[in-house]
Amino acid sequence: MIFTTKAEYGVRLLVELGRVQRSDEPGRPVSLKAIAEAEGLPLAYLERIVALLKKDGIVESTRGAHGGYRLTVDAADLTMDRVIVALEGPVAPMACFVEDRPDQGRVLCSHEADKGHGCATKLLWTRVQGGVTRALQQTTLADLVEFSSRTPIPA
Repeated sequence: MIFTTKAEYGVRLLVELGRVQRSDEPGRPVSLKAIAEAEGLPLAYLERIVALLKKDGIVESTRGAHGGYRLTVDAADLTMDRVIVALEGPVAPMACFVEDRPDQGRVLCSHEADKGHGCATKLLWTRVQGGVTRALQQTTLADLVEFSSRTPIPA
């Protein structure tokens, strides 16, 4: 399973917004242009990504000279499973996994039966999907903001 740059750039964008939420000016909106420059990301792509985050209610926008984006959720309450589902859709380790409940990020194996037997690999891929989902559920934006603010260990 490979996540796309939508997930990578979206999480990096959220980490920047999380840093502001943790700062002395927690309600201050941040422009996408500032985030694009700070992270070295393409502005046009960030505009498409932030639209997905806004649609899910993770961020909100403010217009005007001092406008931009800010989190609508506390970083400690924003888990990465919600972010990844908003950006990528359900976590599915194989193409044969199909959406069951898209709003909850659930998938099912499309091989209902294999000549009278259950799909031989369903157990494996279900466990892989469950493990990835649990890891995303156990990681908050606050965790990533904290991790990214640590000073690197000298080599």
